Amino acid sequence: MVPTVPTGLAWPDEPLRRVLLLLGAALSLGSASQLPPYSRCKVTVHSSDDVAAWEYHSCQPQTTDLARYARIHVDPMDITCGKPPENICALENPYLCAECDVSMLGLSHPPHLMVDAEVPDTSTFWQSASWHRTHPEPLRANITFSWGREVELTHDVVITFQSRRPAALVLERSRDHGRSWRPLQFYADDCLEEFGMEQRRALDLLSEDVTKVICTEEYSGSFASKGIRTVRMEIQNRTALLAGPRLPPGRVSASPYGRMTANPALRDFLTLTDLRLSLLRPATGGTFIDKENLQKYHYAISDVLVPGRCQCNLHASECVFNAGRLACVCQHRTAGPDCSKCQRGFRSRRWRQGSYLPYPMGSANVCLPNNAISHAALWPSVSSVENKEHSSGTQVLNFIF
Repeated sequence: MVPTVPTGLAWPDEPLRRVLLLLGAALSLGSASQLPPYSRCKVTVHSSDDVAAWEYHSCQPQTTDLARYARIHVDPMDITCGKPPENICALENPYLCAECDVSMLGLSHPPHLMVDAEVPDTSTFWQSASWHRTHPEPLRANITFSWGREVELTHDVVITFQSRRPAALVLERSRDHGRSWRPLQFYADDCLEEFGMEQRRALDLLSEDVTKVICTEEYSGSFASKGIRTVRMEIQNRTALLAGPRLPPGRVSASPYGRMTANPALRDFLTLTDLRLSLLRPATGGTFIDKENLQKYHYAISDVLVPGRCQCNLHASECVFNAGRLACVCQHRTAGPDCSKCQRGFRSRRWRQGSYLPYPMGSANVCLPNNAISHAALWPSVSSVENKEHSSGTQVLNFIF
């Protein structure tokens, strides 16, 4: 994967940048023979000096960490610690404290530290104010990741806490840029008391429950390990329900892709424009609140991992990050940020989304030139012939994943 630039961060100095780019290119070339399904939008089946014939495939960008390309918003606006300066203490030892002060670089803990590159033996993290600031009102915070476009989750969302994991939180998604929200998963030390839900694990779901919203005590309950600091939204346990029988290493089943095509509810469940982490109740380490030491109750997050890809309607194998936004590099004569329309001059039939079927090439549903209906023999459903001078792709002068 070619190195990419996280939101709000700058590239390292030029010599190191060149080394990273060369390393990324070498890694890409080294893995070319093991491309995952739907990695290429077209393959040359014939080429001469004048004419190139292509076979078009459905295609999608490879998975990347979407959190690094999101705009991050934390509310209430004053929930981040350090304004005014304050001491935040350890839950296990209320006398072991550290100062938080937004005016000092080494003592501040702003939101972007949840998605920065971690340095070995050094942990950076976002930190909330302590419960001392809001008590007796609840200590709550919303952390929203916004992409300004539709993206789709492909692997487990992983939140790593610097503090103890919260006693109650909700992971939510929006498909309309934050105007409305739907829960993805609830987490609590007692699901029945907190949310009125029986506790379940994603691992125990049946195939007919693949989109069921559950509450789990696995990360916050009394039996949760105190030394582990991660909370997961188990995407892979859900998609595995569509995988069918286990296959030998190196073989990929067509079954999940066919079932994804036939299961629009699952695709909707994994598609979003915004992801929100609602922190509802911090860990207290017991059944009562120590009102004399409220500085030890807080939230702190060191890393958020959101594996996914741009939603390009199976018409792009690349997505670029430019001017603070993600955009698909559209193929198949499609256009738009998510390849959701046909290019001008290629609208002899209405635009259609690509399909995963038939496996492994899928149905590209290429946009056809305006005169294609009267020249259908030149434009079969999968292949096409183009002048050589127009057959090469546009060079993308950006960071591609």
